[in-house]
Amino acid sequence: MMTCLAAFIIDTLIGDPRTRLHPVALIGKLIGWLDHLFYSRQARPLMQMTAGMVVVLLVLLVVFNVLYILYWGLDILGNVYVTTGVEALLLSFTICPRSLASAAGEIYTFLAHHHLGAAREKVGWIVGRDTDQLDEGEIVRATVETVAENTTDGIISPLFFYALGGLPLALLYRTVNTMDSMLGYKNEKYLYFGRVAARLDDVCNFIPARITGLLFVMAAFLLRLDYRNAWRMMRRDAAKHPSPNGGYAEASVAGALDIRLGGYNSYFGKMTFRAYMGDARQPLKARHIRGAVQLMYTVTVMGAALAILCWAGRGLW
Repeated sequence: MMTCLAAFIIDTLIGDPRTRLHPVALIGKLIGWLDHLFYSRQARPLMQMTAGMVVVLLVLLVVFNVLYILYWGLDILGNVYVTTGVEALLLSFTICPRSLASAAGEIYTFLAHHHLGAAREKVGWIVGRDTDQLDEGEIVRATVETVAENTTDGIISPLFFYALGGLPLALLYRTVNTMDSMLGYKNEKYLYFGRVAARLDDVCNFIPARITGLLFVMAAFLLRLDYRNAWRMMRRDAAKHPSPNGGYAEASVAGALDIRLGGYNSYFGKMTFRAYMGDARQPLKARHIRGAVQLMYTVTVMGAALAILCWAGRGLW
């Protein structure tokens, strides 16, 4: 119970440190090395999928064994305070509310001071779409979509798996999510090679994504936003999203803020369309970024509280 609270405090105070020794960065290096080792452009689709599955299994096996060795060492040490501290630090690496808020806050500041070029450059750090031609509304849309979707991947899902199985399960989920972010593209290279990673991530996020949507509706109520519209848009639009999970957060946030997300995006010069989430009752403005961050932090607190209650409830059984 204290581990979850301490992890939230650590993230609030220091955020996500940029270091090559960050656990997620180390996992990313392992994934990149195995990607280079196992990917073959000449292989048939089935062989590429098989190779991708092997990469997924190897990465999970390595992370599991590292965790096993870590807990073996902590058991030998036998100090509950050290164990709690190590667990809290590692759990804080799986969640990212401060990093999300910081990135979104910088974009908001640039827009508030009419530095459109700087805002385009900054939003390009957190989205994969082309940003060099985006106007203020499209920059806001990209930022709000990122905050909403990453509330699932980077906050509620790790807390959900922590509540189920403690730190090991939370870190294994973060490993799956990292593999999806590196291998789960629908391009020529990763369409088959990254399919297992992408599908596993979809399965892992299935329940947390829906919990996140409900928490956004509750957060809208607490913040005196349009919670009725958040619920209505989530029910109406979530299933339209190309991701089986991404629509629940985006649609509920769009409804809470009375804005419309989704639309046309350019990737490497190629225009694509993503289904609309919500109704355009208001034009997209910089203030909606702040609204999205407020919703995200409220959901984070509720998610952490639920995880703590789950751990407290275990002690009563």
